[in-house]
Amino acid sequence: LNNDDLLLLDKIGRGNFGDVYKARLRTTNQEVAVKTCRVTVPDEHKRKFLQEGRILKQYDHPNIVKLIGICVQKQPIMIVMELVVGGSLLTFLRNNAESLTQKQQLLMCKDTAAGMRYLEGKNCIHRDLAARNCLVSSDKTVKISDFGMSREEEEYIVSDGMKQIPIKWTAPEALNFGKYTSLCDVWSYGVLIWEIFAKGGTPYPGYSNSKAREKIDQGYRMPAPDSTPTEMYKLMLECWEYQPENRPHFDYIYSIVDKLCSNYR
Repeated sequence: LNNDDLLLLDKIGRGNFGDVYKARLRTTNQEVAVKTCRVTVPDEHKRKFLQEGRILKQYDHPNIVKLIGICVQKQPIMIVMELVVGGSLLTFLRNNAESLTQKQQLLMCKDTAAGMRYLEGKNCIHRDLAARNCLVSSDKTVKISDFGMSREEEEYIVSDGMKQIPIKWTAPEALNFGKYTSLCDVWSYGVLIWEIFAKGGTPYPGYSNSKAREKIDQGYRMPAPDSTPTEMYKLMLECWEYQPENRPHFDYIYSIVDKLCSNYR
């Protein structure tokens, strides 16, 4: 894609590296979302920014945000993605807290499990799975987004300090040893489904990041939000097993949530 193929419309958000715009593709008139990378960002960060595009380019799944193209001919460099009009899942949960049904919540859990099952099959570790990084489409499908921290390998060791790590969503072995696998994403998925049933509540309410970490290492796990189905709370606790090898994989998670959804009329 060329930068000139895009007509930037409204600013719809901010990313780690620059602003996010709604835009129109001149060639097809399609409305898209465009992530830009500020010109002043150091080269090393520009490489990180493009990494997200390269990872997304290979993926095609209804519950993963679709990449349309990358513009690198001139500054600012841009990643062009499908526009998901409903905004973030976190905002959606908070704005619709009164009217959300259990069936809707289960379908959200199913959509995200389907997307994560696909990523796990591609050896992609997302590393930042949370309601704020999922988007809701016009037909209420949930799509996983924000691959800024993801990696394609079976195991990934972080050495660059704890800069931008979302502590309350991150598995203990990743926080304590910097060791990431798909099973860390499973831990985060447990927190994500807690957010869904808490209708956009903040995890470990009343605890600071460091206090939450300490409590988890001591064996504390959050109680179920009101009206969480028993099976879903059981699944949360399985996702929060301290030893990663005791957590379920996304194949299993998907089958559990799928079965629960079909039991709902």
